[in-house]
Amino acid sequence: MHRLSLNAAKKTIFRHQNPFLDLPFLTNNLLNQIHRYPFEFSFKFSSIQSPSSPPSSSLQIIDTSDAKPLSSPLCTFLPYTHNPNNLVDLICLNLKLNDGNAVSLREEVQWVLPQLGTHEISRVLCRCQSSPLSALNFFNWVKFDLGLRPSVQNYCIIVHILVWSQEFLQSMKFLVELANGECPSLVVFKNLVSCTEDCNWNPIVFDMLVKAYVKVGNVEEGLKAFKEIVKIGLLPSVSASNAVLNGLLKSNRVDECWEMYNEMGRVGIPSNGFTFNILTHVLCRDGDAGKVNEFLEKMEEEGFDPDVVTYNTLINSYCNKCRLDDAFYLYRIMYRRGVPPDLVTYTALMKGLCKENKVKEAHQLFHQMIHRGLDPDTAAYNSLISGYCKEGKMQKARLLFNEMVSSGLMPDDITCRLLIQGYRMEGRLLSSLNLIAQLQRLGVSIPSDIYNYLVIALCQDNRPNAANSLFQRMVADGGEGNLEAYNCLIVSYCKFDSINEALALKDEMAREGLKPDLLTYRALISCLCRLSVRKAELLTKEMVEAGVGTLDDLVLFTSWMNEMCYARDVRAYSGLPFSILKFFQRIECISTTNIMRRITIKLSIDKLCKLQFKLLPVGISPTRLFYHSLISKLSGYVSGQPVFA
Repeated sequence: MHRLSLNAAKKTIFRHQNPFLDLPFLTNNLLNQIHRYPFEFSFKFSSIQSPSSPPSSSLQIIDTSDAKPLSSPLCTFLPYTHNPNNLVDLICLNLKLNDGNAVSLREEVQWVLPQLGTHEISRVLCRCQSSPLSALNFFNWVKFDLGLRPSVQNYCIIVHILVWSQEFLQSMKFLVELANGECPSLVVFKNLVSCTEDCNWNPIVFDMLVKAYVKVGNVEEGLKAFKEIVKIGLLPSVSASNAVLNGLLKSNRVDECWEMYNEMGRVGIPSNGFTFNILTHVLCRDGDAGKVNEFLEKMEEEGFDPDVVTYNTLINSYCNKCRLDDAFYLYRIMYRRGVPPDLVTYTALMKGLCKENKVKEAHQLFHQMIHRGLDPDTAAYNSLISGYCKEGKMQKARLLFNEMVSSGLMPDDITCRLLIQGYRMEGRLLSSLNLIAQLQRLGVSIPSDIYNYLVIALCQDNRPNAANSLFQRMVADGGEGNLEAYNCLIVSYCKFDSINEALALKDEMAREGLKPDLLTYRALISCLCRLSVRKAELLTKEMVEAGVGTLDDLVLFTSWMNEMCYARDVRAYSGLPFSILKFFQRIECISTTNIMRRITIKLSIDKLCKLQFKLLPVGISPTRLFYHSLISKLSGYVSGQPVFA
């Protein structure tokens, strides 16, 4: 039955001169039959050609894995703009008519947009090679407007197009995206190679692949890409080779650096000055002093004279390793080979001398540098100031500071820190404060860590008011106090029972987003025990509810009991332990013994007995000292001696 229906449909198609006029009829009848009997509708429909249909070249079916398959060849009867087989032509035509602008692209191809897959994207990109702007706009339209994820092949095609057009910045951006996407370099490399059959390409694209992986910190994948390039017979550039070398150096893979250098020589990649400077850093990491002269001679043999950067790298490495003899040997060699030392050279040598407590020699070298026409910078002055501060010669350090300022150089953070720490070691906090004021007059921004350092030092010197004044000046200047500085201020105020100032600082901490810790609460509670037991209990509850401390904190309990025992009238506090001990359920014998020693000395027999009955319910058993004191008092009471010791 259905065969007759299909034959009738065929006759109907050929009977009409323009079959598109009966498109509703075809849609409602013929396509329904195809859906019901897909296997019976297997005749060679592709041989049917309507007089008004597009050329047969547009009827080829695209094999794509991610696009939705065409339901049937009946799409040839659809209007030209609705035919999925014309998708690539429609997109390319729209891009051409709009000068590469893809803004109206969605509206033009919305009927066939579901058929857009990675294969179609690649075809569009390949046909836009002569217009890199159109290719780039289309690629971005797919990524951002459609929200599709282009395949690795799509990325490689657009990269080839952009590199061929010398759009290196944008092409490197796309390669970095692939590298950040954790796509293995071997996969990207194979796709780049396969795309060369359909794209114009420049060998520099493979160098950029190596650099992209090194740039994102994946040196291992960059090295793999380098080896694959060599395998196919291409010669990576010295720039790409240096990128791998530098990446291996930063990863502290010293042995592989030398292997990489040997591989460069094997395949014929010529070295340059950057190569040797990188290897100089490798040599410093290696620590083999015997290789230095050999390495410098090899540089000269290959036509590269070691420059000042090479020598400075080696000298700085020797100075950091306290090998001053080797450093000064290279310093003398520089003059013999016609490479005059620069400011970096002298600064490194002065730092090395000061590190070995040879400040006098460093200062002589400083004057020698000036006599040779070099103007010292802030780093050079800091190296000498550091040496004098380390020796405690603050007067000479201050003279250098004044000399630096008078020469027009602005002190930096290192200068401030060196001088303030030097004054602190000498116990001259007032001089530190005067220096802060002088630096502020000069317009130097004082870092918060220097302010906090001084605040802590003043608190340790039992000067909380001066510390708080400096602290508030820091806040007014836009600085931020750290938790250590706040705690030092609170502890210092609590030592002098200035509880209002201490609590104000605790509130300020909360406003600044700093959470008080156990040290904060311990200081405040200990102080309140001396001033107001009720407030101490409330603050203890706050601490526990905030999850900062626990109910069995031995330090806090000891503070509670010690402060009570040192009270003027101990007998007035004999009824308090129960209300306090309900917060603390675990007490060590040592703490109990010390407390009992103080309590039993002044309490009467009746008070001691009452205290015993209050301690037992909270889990504290009287110690031997307690019973010894009780027996002594009873003996004294029986013999007629005074009850109180």
